Formats: sequence, structure tokens, C-alpha cells
Amino acid sequence: MIKIEAIFRPERLENIKTALSDVGIVGLTVTQVSGRGAQGGVEVTAARGLGTYRMDMLPKVKLEVVVNDPDADKAVDVIRTNAITGAPGDGKIFISPVADAIRIRTGEHGPDAV
Repeated sequence: MIKIEAIFRPERLENIKTALSDVGIVGLTVTQVSGRGAQGGVEVTAARGLGTYRMDMLPKVKLEVVVNDPDADKAVDVIRTNAITGAPGDGKIFISPVADAIRIRTGEHGPDAV
């Protein structure tokens, strides 16, 4: 099993959820987060000519999904394809092995629990 964590722009979430569902990946967790990367934030112009300021912690979405090994590349491809805008700040995808998973309701372990 593989855990995929993706951090990306909030406006890309609906497209990503739909695309994952279209390839049979429906179980996921989404968290609203903020962060910064190499981009270092953005320069924002205040209303009424009050100057500019730097927002260095930008709103992002963190999506977590655990898939069986054969589905990992497909999930990563779907997320990347639907998250990309081509501009700095598109985000990152992190991939980690999962030792075990347990479905609380039934007690199933491993790939059957995913």
C-alpha cells in the first residue's frame, strides 16, 4: 500500500476529486492548510492605495489518499495532471509506503482495508 500526500492550490480540488473518482479512487482525506515553498509567497496590493505587503503563508489544500500498490502511479498522475497550472506555487506530491491499514468497522487488514 502507498500513501500519497498532495499539497496544491485550493481551486484545483474539485477537478482532482472528480478525476480520482473517474479512475476508481474515492476514499480520501482533505485538509485546508497554509504554507510556503520556493515561491516565498506573493506580493499583495492593499485596498485604497495603502501600499503593498507580502503574504508568505498561502492557502493550500492537503489531500491524502492510500491506494494499493498497482494504483499508485495512476493516482499520482491524476493528481499532478489536474493540479498543474504551470505557475510557481502549484504544490508538491509526497509518496510513502504504508505498513498496514485496518478498517475499524470490520477489522480487515492490509489491501482489503483500502
